[in-house]
Amino acid sequence: MITFVTRFAATICLILSLHIPTQSSTNKYDNTYKIKTIVIDAGHGGRDGNTHGSFSKEKDITLAVALKLGKTIEKEIEGVKVVYTRTDDSFIELYERIGIANRNKADLFISLHCNSMPHTSRRVVSRYVRNKRGRRVPVYKTISSQNTSVSGVETFVSGYGRLDEQDVAMRENASMLLEENYQENYDGFDPKDPESYIIFSLMKNQYRDLSIKLATFIQNEYIKAGRLDRGVKEQSLAVLARAGMPAVLTEMGFISNPEEEHYMNSAEGQAEIVENLVNAIKNYKKQIEN
Repeated sequence: MITFVTRFAATICLILSLHIPTQSSTNKYDNTYKIKTIVIDAGHGGRDGNTHGSFSKEKDITLAVALKLGKTIEKEIEGVKVVYTRTDDSFIELYERIGIANRNKADLFISLHCNSMPHTSRRVVSRYVRNKRGRRVPVYKTISSQNTSVSGVETFVSGYGRLDEQDVAMRENASMLLEENYQENYDGFDPKDPESYIIFSLMKNQYRDLSIKLATFIQNEYIKAGRLDRGVKEQSLAVLARAGMPAVLTEMGFISNPEEEHYMNSAEGQAEIVENLVNAIKNYKKQIEN
């Protein structure tokens, strides 16, 4: 069995071997820098599409918003090219999503997702029967329920999420279990093992401050639109870990909340989300380039 210390040391060696360019080594953010390429990632897709609400699936919402967002960016922000990680209902591995951004030398990476509360199970008494001794005893059944009242928006950057705050990370990273040879692709990382997140968090991208800046602009735009702010957070997310550029994952609302599910499926709701994200990109771009 590989010990935690051995895995820790191996991960340090892995990080040193990645050779992801730093801001200082590329002079990427000097006075002449311009944002030219943005990668839009529609979360999930294909066989990775289990998260759903009462009438819709997360993978369909993220794709619809991604396509609208890309078109709006290219229409409203001059000189910016958009690259999509997927344009249809395809399954794209997590490492390949950020790989697309790295290969295209993207200046920003934005991953779109819908949040969801987990289902919980509990035993309840369904009826009573008489046992062999004539005593009245309960018969139990297990029922599953979901908290549908939780709502709000939050945006994540790659970082040191605490072990007791890894619910989103474990849900989003679970997609890698659908990949062939996922342990090889992610260097032995196990998305079901909380201990792995301590090691995986060391691979956080080198653009933390800029990622937080973009995430903050996004949350500010959501707030202006009247959305409930759940904040900017750091988590050990596989899709962001090896990003060679500022990268964020934004949860556009809770698909488990009926009101937010309707909002994210409506033309008006999607238009507002796109407007929020485009305004955030414009504000970020203006600050970085000037």
